[in-house]
Amino acid sequence: MLILNADDVRRCLPMSECIGAMKQAFGLLGEGRAVVPLRAQLSVAPHSGTTLVMPAFVEGGDGPDALCVKVVSVFDNNPLQGLARIQAAVLVLEPQTAQPLALLEGATLTGIRTAAVSGAATDLMSRPESRVLGVLGAGVQARTHIEAVCCVRPIESVRVYAPSAESVERLVSELSGREGLLKDIQGVASSAEAIRGADIVCCTTTSSTPVFDDTDLAEGTHVNAVGSYQRDVAEVPAATVVRARVVVDDYESAWEEAGDLLQPLEVGVIDRDHVVAELAELVGGSCIGRTSDEQITLFKSVGLAVEDAMAARVTLANAAVLGVGQRVEW
Repeated sequence: MLILNADDVRRCLPMSECIGAMKQAFGLLGEGRAVVPLRAQLSVAPHSGTTLVMPAFVEGGDGPDALCVKVVSVFDNNPLQGLARIQAAVLVLEPQTAQPLALLEGATLTGIRTAAVSGAATDLMSRPESRVLGVLGAGVQARTHIEAVCCVRPIESVRVYAPSAESVERLVSELSGREGLLKDIQGVASSAEAIRGADIVCCTTTSSTPVFDDTDLAEGTHVNAVGSYQRDVAEVPAATVVRARVVVDDYESAWEEAGDLLQPLEVGVIDRDHVVAELAELVGGSCIGRTSDEQITLFKSVGLAVEDAMAARVTLANAAVLGVGQRVEW
């Protein structure tokens, strides 16, 4: 069995390639060629954690069938112990026999594939001439979302805000020197400063309450919201949801887990028809991402295992070419 650590996954899953794989993943999902049950959630309350189990089978596309199971945990106390809040592993199985083929470090894969899905949505929903990106949050997802959006739009300026100025400074220092990314990445003092005049906004926080004021959001902005996946958590103000054209990664998962949508639904300011499409419908061409340049668009994702399966397929294909990873007897 092949073992790929975080550095291996990062090397074998380039963002531009992953964005293409995510479009294909949702295309196959829309064609009924993917089996993606709702993930199981296991509360580990004594340790302030939740463990999620996410299986998927994907048939075909431009590569072999894909079968995998991801176990991803979100433990809020981990940073106090010097550990990442998110821990994950992806087990890849041989589709015809279920023989274990590979074990991939899953937090890195999750960080890349989540941003790649937002990149695909941004490509299908934001204005093509978008130049300014506002990012709320300064963690892993903030970093990967900057990379993803820069892959699909001619971004000239990135403005980042998070409550921790030190975290923002680290992000700016790290990304400003990274090859292939623009140099105009700057930290700002407030969420308002980050999103005012932005063409695209990415919400990548762990906040349980909205992270910006709707009045600061300009007409025509596209918003990606990825930080929350629980009913009692919402990064996006209800007022923004109300005036936005809303697309989700999956109807069933969104109405089960997405607090950004469930909370406005529960108070009666939207109904279920307010969500106009799943991402698969945009990829397949049966629905369009925006209908005018002035429209606010919102992509809300909670994450699907089909993304992990396709990301793992790309990773393993590149690992075979590059000779990356460690093989162990099983």
